Amino acid sequence: MDSTRAYWPNWIDSLRRHNLDGFVLRLLEAAGPLNAIVAQLLYIGQPFASPAASAQLRAMAHLLEQGNEAETFAALLKGQQL
Repeated sequence: MDSTRAYWPNWIDSLRRHNLDGFVLRLLEAAGPLNAIVAQLLYIGQPFASPAASAQLRAMAHLLEQGNEAETFAALLKGQQL
């Protein structure tokens, strides 16, 4: 498993627990090219975060930069088994 994907189960659980899974899913599907810009903003914020948070920001940025990763995460968020 890719090290950035190690965070995905926790993210999905947290999003579902806070009823944000549908919102994030729509953002992932609709944002398209804006995902790359948001990823760059996450990279910029890394130095200001704790080491643990910085690792998660890096993982989120990677997810947003890689279109296939975002699609895979969205499918998992929908509850589809891959």
